[in-house]
Amino acid sequence: MRALVLTGPGQAEVQEVPAPVAAPGQVVVDVERVGVCGTDVEFFTGEMAYLHTGVARYPVRLGHEWCGRVASVGAGVPGSWIGRRVTGDTMLGCGHCRRCRAGRHHVCAERAEIGIQGPFHGALAEQLVVPVNALLELPDEVDATAGAMVEPGGNAWRAVNAAQVQAGERLLVLGTGAIGLLAAHFARAQGIDVHLLGQYEAPGLEQAWTRDSLPELEWDGVIDATNAAALPALALDLVEPGRRVVYIGLAGVPSTIDTRDLVLRDVTAVGILGASAGLAGAVAAYADGSVDPRPLVAATVGLDRAGDVLGGWRPNDTSGPKMHIDPRV
Repeated sequence: MRALVLTGPGQAEVQEVPAPVAAPGQVVVDVERVGVCGTDVEFFTGEMAYLHTGVARYPVRLGHEWCGRVASVGAGVPGSWIGRRVTGDTMLGCGHCRRCRAGRHHVCAERAEIGIQGPFHGALAEQLVVPVNALLELPDEVDATAGAMVEPGGNAWRAVNAAQVQAGERLLVLGTGAIGLLAAHFARAQGIDVHLLGQYEAPGLEQAWTRDSLPELEWDGVIDATNAAALPALALDLVEPGRRVVYIGLAGVPSTIDTRDLVLRDVTAVGILGASAGLAGAVAAYADGSVDPRPLVAATVGLDRAGDVLGGWRPNDTSGPKMHIDPRV
């Protein structure tokens, strides 16, 4: 089968690789759609921290925002899974450690991450293997474009819920990339007064500001969904005393906050890693129409253009922060 393989920084090519076979407890999925995210781009550029710590190494096959249809199953998996439209969790815990038993498999010390670290290749291929216990079935109301937005949506869903902002209260989201915009949409669907701070357009959302135009308002919660090293401190400075700051973005260099401000203003800081606990919430919101992620997708292209997308290419006259790949094309 065809798959995109990264052999080094800036080196990506579509190769013929062996078709996957489902081991016991696993399924093989025919991939229909894959999203390209910042983590994938960092692997392409060589900036991904996992490459420098030895957690991951080239060659690597990317793709962790995906949807598709189950093609075959391994031993112990009911045959009724065959033909179902699915997406899946990226974070695959060992299943037996204290963290996994407590439902925190996404921070398991021995976890694998599909298309990022460990033995499970990513979805930028015609097929991929996934443990059956990582699957989520997609309802008919969630098409392929929305299905490949479930993983980033799960991250955003978790960030909004961690902020603990109620309907009628005011939330500030820093960053107008895919996670920031999805967080804004999930919050707005909950009746929250959402504002964004960024440099780019916010499709389908008003009340978007730059740093210079940001009004002086009371922010009942702040989500930092950027990769800017200075913005974690700004988020702490802006949030109302006694409320919450949620950090889901990662800068390329260490970012700092003054913990004296955290303590003296009684602010709670929450870090979000992974979509695991938010996947079902994202699917439900997409299915009932309260959140539509599809306008955030600029374009969908074939697997042969995946390397170009990782390098920053996108078609002319497109908007939206996300690019999708259809491996069947």
